[in-house]
Amino acid sequence: MLNFPSEIRQLCRCGKLDTPTPGLGLGFVQANLVVLPYTLAFEFLLFCQRNPKACPILDVTEIGDPEPKIIAPEADIRTDLPRYKIFRRGDFIEETTDIRKFWRNDLVAFLIGCSFSFENAMLNSGLSVRHLEEKKNVPMYKTNIQCISTQTFSSPLVVSMRPLPADKVVRAVEVTSRYYKAHGSPIHIGNPDAIGIEDLAKPDHGDPVTINDGEVPVFWACGVTTQTAILQAKPELAITHSPGHMFVSDLKDESLTF
Repeated sequence: MLNFPSEIRQLCRCGKLDTPTPGLGLGFVQANLVVLPYTLAFEFLLFCQRNPKACPILDVTEIGDPEPKIIAPEADIRTDLPRYKIFRRGDFIEETTDIRKFWRNDLVAFLIGCSFSFENAMLNSGLSVRHLEEKKNVPMYKTNIQCISTQTFSSPLVVSMRPLPADKVVRAVEVTSRYYKAHGSPIHIGNPDAIGIEDLAKPDHGDPVTINDGEVPVFWACGVTTQTAILQAKPELAITHSPGHMFVSDLKDESLTF
């Protein structure tokens, strides 16, 4: 198991790690990535500010600078994630492990909190994390809950799901609520139809996981919400992480708690 963020980032940089990051760097903060031209940066920041549950900002780089100086000094967001997605005018162009050829001097990178950051606390509290047990990516779903829009950015809320025994749900709420910059408490517990999810076996991103008898699906806000916002905004260039392929920072997970 890889536990040191710098080691994980170096393997990504060398092209030796291109798989999802659940379970890697336990105890350290993982982050979503969004890269946009400077002309859209302020409005995207406004979208995040209006939707902090889905889009908690951890770091914003200087224009044209790929170093996230607050959460991982000396890292390079162009190479230090396992996989990236490239979009042009709302169309998905390609998936890649290195975005240096796409980098420009007018780009700004946003690092946004991720629920992987509270999974170590869940494990330490005796709570199961099914996608880790099954060595899968977390299942993610679009919902019928609408984010607060800006003039350019709008999106339905995307959620991640972790099934838990009914008698463990309250404990999960207690544990994760402290991690307000990693999406915090769940946004929904139980019936997926109520938030517009028709089939838990068919996630929009990630992998389906086993839900055992007596277990309840628990849903947390997810940073992949930003990717849906980008698809609707259709910027001339946007770069994101591939869902589940996160940036592993140097911050300790406890730094995100109240």
